[in-house]
Amino acid sequence: MSEHRTIGIGVDYSPSSKAALKWAIDNIARAGDHIVLIHTQPHTGHSAQKQLWEEEGSPLIPLKEFQDMHLQVQYGIKPDAEILDVLDSASRTKEVTVTSKIYWGDAREKLCDAVADLKLTSLVVGSRGLGPLKRVLIGSVSNYVVLHATCPVTVVKAA
Repeated sequence: MSEHRTIGIGVDYSPSSKAALKWAIDNIARAGDHIVLIHTQPHTGHSAQKQLWEEEGSPLIPLKEFQDMHLQVQYGIKPDAEILDVLDSASRTKEVTVTSKIYWGDAREKLCDAVADLKLTSLVVGSRGLGPLKRVLIGSVSNYVVLHATCPVTVVKAA
């Protein structure tokens, strides 16, 4: 009997984020695993959800609930039908459990916080492919997470 894993996937709906999600499902997800989509929202805004859950992030949201577009909008997330289709297919064909969690704050720090909070076995993130100058000026989320996360991190580039 194999150990069930908890795999975090950082999602911001960019092409590299979508590539990371698809890569994780195709290459590392297996039956019994728990996949957690980790969303980070900026500190700005005053939604009721943010005020209620800003410190520790939202509760885990099961896929069936997360598929409700109104729920995503309440949390400030732009609904993405392509991602929802990929997740629904993965939950059925790969027999994985899919949930989402939303954090508010700096994406670099919150992704690292999620590793401990969710007891992640591994984390998968996308890379925007910033050049050296932009990476120095605005920072790279993926570089930060690779250096500071306490679990294995896979960085996936968009095709």
